[in-house]
Amino acid sequence: MLKQLSSLSFFCLLSIVSFAQPVSSAVVLARKQVPIVCYHQIRDWRPKDSKVDKDYIIPVAAFKAHMKMLADSGYHTILPDQLYSYLTKGTALPSKPIMLTFDDTDLDQWEIARPEMKKYGFKGVFFIMTVSLGRPHYMSKAQVKQLSDEGNVIESHTWDHHRVDKYKHDPNPKKDDWVIQIDKPTKTLEDITGKKMDYFAYPFGVWKRPVLSELRKHGFKMAFQLADKRDETDPLMTVRRILDSGYWTTKTFSNSIKHSF
Repeated sequence: MLKQLSSLSFFCLLSIVSFAQPVSSAVVLARKQVPIVCYHQIRDWRPKDSKVDKDYIIPVAAFKAHMKMLADSGYHTILPDQLYSYLTKGTALPSKPIMLTFDDTDLDQWEIARPEMKKYGFKGVFFIMTVSLGRPHYMSKAQVKQLSDEGNVIESHTWDHHRVDKYKHDPNPKKDDWVIQIDKPTKTLEDITGKKMDYFAYPFGVWKRPVLSELRKHGFKMAFQLADKRDETDPLMTVRRILDSGYWTTKTFSNSIKHSF
């Protein structure tokens, strides 16, 4: 009996280890990176927008031109499950794969990005900041649900965009940053979509090594940053993206996709 329990305990431990480290970092790092693009606001620039703001705000005509370029160039959008399977198992991807991601729940992602992507049969990944749901200029729960129902992917992006590397645990769940910023928003999105949240995007793209294992403990199997170098010990939790800058021409955007990854 003790022998059986010991074997069972070993099996359970092995399962936990396998879940925590599904594949070696070397295997993931050896795979060719897939271009992943990040968008925030899609609107025309305003006089009060700063130079830094304009990196995160792509004018409407530019966004439409960039989507047309992707379609004309033969790119195929993929979703996180496909990327995860490719990185961990080597599962084949469509020719010229690309992932389109959208952060922060802005309404223009619904009003502009959604119909433009549908025109070309593209699907996107929407990282939702739940504090903004239903507020003016942001998407509603019903719109988020419809995006999910239409085959796009909804994933977690914290409650109100606080940096993950600043989180602290607290015995009181009402004061625990990991509960407030991660667990509760994730549950909200799962209730809205009826689907499990497996993926995460770092606010401001900021991460530090200690948070990687902590995010795994909270149920995520892959996380997305911006353009920093991937962590060599856990590349799945530091997947790179690039911003489609408001300053970029269509040619610059095309070259950045080809050469940034």
